[in-house]
Amino acid sequence: MSAAVHVPAGAKLLLATGNAHKLGELRAILTAPGGVAGLRPEQIIGSGQLGVLEPVEDGVTFAENALIKARALAAATGRAAIADDSGLAVDVLGGAPGIFSARWCGHHGDDAANLALLLAQLADIPAPHRGAAFVCAAALVLPDGTEIVEHGRLEGTLLMQPTGAGGFGYDPILVPAGMDRSCAQLTADEKNAISHRGKAFRALAPAIAREVGRR
Repeated sequence: MSAAVHVPAGAKLLLATGNAHKLGELRAILTAPGGVAGLRPEQIIGSGQLGVLEPVEDGVTFAENALIKARALAAATGRAAIADDSGLAVDVLGGAPGIFSARWCGHHGDDAANLALLLAQLADIPAPHRGAAFVCAAALVLPDGTEIVEHGRLEGTLLMQPTGAGGFGYDPILVPAGMDRSCAQLTADEKNAISHRGKAFRALAPAIAREVGRR
């Protein structure tokens, strides 16, 4: 695998995302206790910073899409790469939006439109039946072809309207099980400690640490 993209000398870990919110969240998760010891946030570089375009995510599962993104970044750089694919699975919708969460409204990345459409679709669903979960698959692809995938899940209940100004995506409408605040009302540390993404990447952390230690 030959590098076609210049990677800054200080980079220890490459993350396949151009989403600044996700990059910040994963930097916090991977450099906190339970993450990768000795790794600093600035050493985690997103594909958007490298000018690497994200590939078409045409997998049918979170794991497949995470691997597609990690493989593409690893191929472009000749370096180990990590990626995640995540979304919201609503019980009464049979797990939808699922892998289509970021483009539920018909186009990618419009959080407000995605929220509005989903809430309209669930408008008549009472609280006892508004169960849902954030789901994440985190993938690590190494230059030698080794691939590792870990999963994380955060169960909760959906609100009738967005609440809270933090987070991103569907955070304002999911209240984690056992809590009385939406994910958008939690501090970053509170959210990362219980989130689907935090669980998946902490499970992947030992493999990431082994790779980072080689650099």
